[in-house]
Amino acid sequence: MKSVLMFAVVCIVALNACGQRVNTQSPIAEVKGATASGTTIYIRYNQPSVRGRTIGKDLEPLPGKVWRTGADSATAFEISKDVKVEGKALKAGRYALFTIANGDDWTIIFNKDVHKWGAFSYKESEDVLRVNVKAGKATTIAEKFTITVSKAGKIDLLWGGSDVSFKVD
Repeated sequence: MKSVLMFAVVCIVALNACGQRVNTQSPIAEVKGATASGTTIYIRYNQPSVRGRTIGKDLEPLPGKVWRTGADSATAFEISKDVKVEGKALKAGRYALFTIANGDDWTIIFNKDVHKWGAFSYKESEDVLRVNVKAGKATTIAEKFTITVSKAGKIDLLWGGSDVSFKVD
């Protein structure tokens, strides 16, 4: 009887595992760039898509709430040298990138815990740096959340009709 029960459990687990699919709705994206000063910036994130939803209502970022700045795992932001972000010092290293959207005012957050799933276990006490920036209008609508890095050290967060930028010197 034990062996029949064990066989049934093994079959159920195997069928469940075979039926699972890889999540491609928010694929992993990576962007790497070098600034004119020689700092390498590497960002790894998951790219959500709008797919007919409304950003700020059915889709993050929600007003006033911490957002992982992408989907799934927290976005990883890595710099090879000590830099200034919007004029404030940030040491070389790897950080989780979070944001808070409040209309046109956004807070960019660098947090020391890069091993987070979403923002569920986010702790403000682990923030290394926060800077405030203004959101602008994107030149084209970004169906997929996209991050770009320019040689001038400008980071753009493109999502829907918004372009949120911050400068890394």
